[in-house]
Amino acid sequence: MRTQNSPFLSLGASLAGGAVVFAVAILALLIGFQAFYNGYIYPGVRVGWIDIAGMKPEEAAALLDYQITYPERGKVLLRDGDQIWVAAPTEVGLSFNGQTNAQIAYEIGRQGSFLQQINQQFQSWYSGVTLTPALIFDERLAENYLRGLAAQIDRPTVEASLQINGTDVVVQPGQVGRTLDVYATRDLLQAQVQMLIDGEVPLVISEDEPTVLDVSEQADLARQILSAPLVLTVPEAVEGDPGPWKFSPEDLAGMLTIERVATPEGATYQVGLDTSKLRTFLTEIAPSLGKQAADARFIFNDETRQLEVIQPAVIGQSLDIEASITAINENLIAGEHRLKLDMDYTLPAITDDVQAADLGITELVHSEVSYFRGSDSSRIQNITAAAGRFHGVLIAPGETFSMASVLGDISLDTGYAEAWIIYGDRTIKGVGGGVCQVSTTLFRTVFFSGFPVVERHPHAYRVYYYEQTYTGHDASLAGLDATVYVPLVDFKFTNDTPYWLLMETYVGDNWLQWKFYSTSDGRSVDWNTSGLQNQQDPPDPVFNENPNLAKGEIKQVDWAVEGADVSISRTVYRNGNVIIEDVFNTHYEPWRAVCEYGPGTNGMPPARISSSSPCSPSTR
Repeated sequence: MRTQNSPFLSLGASLAGGAVVFAVAILALLIGFQAFYNGYIYPGVRVGWIDIAGMKPEEAAALLDYQITYPERGKVLLRDGDQIWVAAPTEVGLSFNGQTNAQIAYEIGRQGSFLQQINQQFQSWYSGVTLTPALIFDERLAENYLRGLAAQIDRPTVEASLQINGTDVVVQPGQVGRTLDVYATRDLLQAQVQMLIDGEVPLVISEDEPTVLDVSEQADLARQILSAPLVLTVPEAVEGDPGPWKFSPEDLAGMLTIERVATPEGATYQVGLDTSKLRTFLTEIAPSLGKQAADARFIFNDETRQLEVIQPAVIGQSLDIEASITAINENLIAGEHRLKLDMDYTLPAITDDVQAADLGITELVHSEVSYFRGSDSSRIQNITAAAGRFHGVLIAPGETFSMASVLGDISLDTGYAEAWIIYGDRTIKGVGGGVCQVSTTLFRTVFFSGFPVVERHPHAYRVYYYEQTYTGHDASLAGLDATVYVPLVDFKFTNDTPYWLLMETYVGDNWLQWKFYSTSDGRSVDWNTSGLQNQQDPPDPVFNENPNLAKGEIKQVDWAVEGADVSISRTVYRNGNVIIEDVFNTHYEPWRAVCEYGPGTNGMPPARISSSSPCSPSTR
């Protein structure tokens, strides 16, 4: 009898064989993938913004150490009133180890069971893995640094006494004790530096008020001081000057001290008004009395070739607090009660009658124009306010000019408005947004005039205002920007000619012009740009829930920009000889969009991100 095989059995055998072949192929692919990346970091792995996929750990470590320079180059500002200290993060205990971070990255896809490793490798390859840079904060170093500050800040409490018995007043001068809280400040410092951005850390300081001590040896002298009101006046006062200031006997009683002082014989008590209280009072009125010496400001008349005064020179004056305290006490002890305050006076270097020829100002040596089409009224207000600070300013031969010294305080009180500024890794509303249009324009005027640049800082990312031209946009201007942030970041250049340099600034509807007047010494400028190199796509948008927004309200607060590197070289000639060769390297970070939405907003955060409208909610 003849046996015949069923066709279904043949088909099943074929399918089973195919499955085996497919499984073998997958296994071979996995083995090949493992072999290919043996000793190398798997695809898609980044540390922060740095792509280290496909690198050996030692290669990745070298790249990370090269790219992440904040611990060495960052700046942390610590403030105690008007006293500030600026430290590098490494000085206060922050360090970054590229080898450690590279090893962490290398372990991605190599931890857990075989299936867990395969899953990690797939996720890294498919969607990428971004690791937060692992930092080390040495609390001991931070505490040692802060103890060094404490040696400058801490001061003991000096006991003081104020006792009034009628008009008999006895006072021991007091001093408020101050102690730096090293550990609380250390915690604030750690939180700041671990964000990898420059910033300010307030010093945590505790104060201890003095107590009261009864002293009566100089009662007769105290009665003489309290015999009449004390009146303080400004010397040669004219209408509009502040003062006079009158202290009643009761006021003076609250200020009397008896101070123990050393003498050749041992010690004695010296009666007078409490110098700390006088100093506090005089410090409060000093700003109303002070006038900063200011050179006259001019514009150059191109037709007459003469200077025209636009702001007269100012004789500087300031209250000499220590001399005033001494004079008040000496005159009160002598029985005088109507006293003039002591003032210091400073003459300006340039007075109203100076002539253009005296300063060597004969012609327009260079002019630059930048554009800011699309700026809102607040930004234009800030540009106008900042540019006006420099209109008519003179720079002496050999002087290194600082923008920060002229800009001064940037606040609502000095004519500025809130506009967009770069703060850390965000673009936020802040006072003075747009001031960098002014610093950028000055930088370009200095650059193309051929003056030495002493200090210049580029922006963190490309700002397209600074690539505008009269007719449109020119990416070759990338790398020709400069930012200022008083007091940490400045722009400085040197007038290395034997002539004074006069600056004039003019603001139009969408342009800022900067003019340099002096005498040309025959210099010319050649320059070259690398153009945009190593361009990087922006990171994916970030979506943050904002409880201050209503449900359904979505707001974009930051915009994506490509990252890039630009290198600009400059050669300055004078009469055919090279006098300056410099290179300005700029690294622009890729900038991500940031979107905020109200709690409960449908489709937020979105499952899918639209490149054309990153803040749009997705439909689910």
